Order: sequence, then C-alpha cells, then structure tokens
Amino acid sequence: MTDNTNFNSFQKQRNKEEMKRQLITFVLMIGFTIVAFAIVATGSMQKMFAVPLLLIMAVVQVGFQFYYFMHMKDKGHEFPSLMIYGGVWAAILTIAALVAIVWW
Repeated sequence: MTDNTNFNSFQKQRNKEEMKRQLITFVLMIGFTIVAFAIVATGSMQKMFAVPLLLIMAVVQVGFQFYYFMHMKDKGHEFPSLMIYGGVWAAILTIAALVAIVWW
C-alpha cells in the first residue's frame, strides 16, 4: 500500500513539473509571437535584419512545439520522431534543390 502511495506522489510531482515546463514554453512562444508581430507591424527594423530574425524565432518555436507539445522528448516516441525528422530533412533537401535550380 505504501509503495503505491509513493508512486502516486512521485507521479503527481512529475506531472506538476511537466505542466510547469509546458506553461513556461507556452509563455515564451506567445512572447516570440508578440515580438515578431511588433517587428513587422512597426517596421522598426530593416528588412535585411528582420527576415533572418523572424526565421530564427520561427525555428525556435517549431523546436518548442516538437519537444514540449508533441512530447518528442519522451521515451516511446522514437518512430514518430524519426518520421518527423525524415520529413524535415526531405523538406530541406527539396528547398536546397529548388534554390540550386533557380539560381544556377
């Protein structure tokens, strides 16, 4: 009986920490979105600096989505992780090939 109580207590603590991480990540993603909107809406940055910054912020948000909201960091998600990373790799190769065709 005590083993089950200890396990439940451990599980509750683990769930609480996971929810805390997800909330922090959500707030950071909302912050990135607000900053990106402000950059575009105010036109305060030159396009040469704004576009790379927006792309970097987008990549960070995709990482947050994968690891925290799609649970890619958890055990047992190896196959979905492999498929998503394979899709990302295929997209990168496709974009690289199209850029190479257009520019050369």
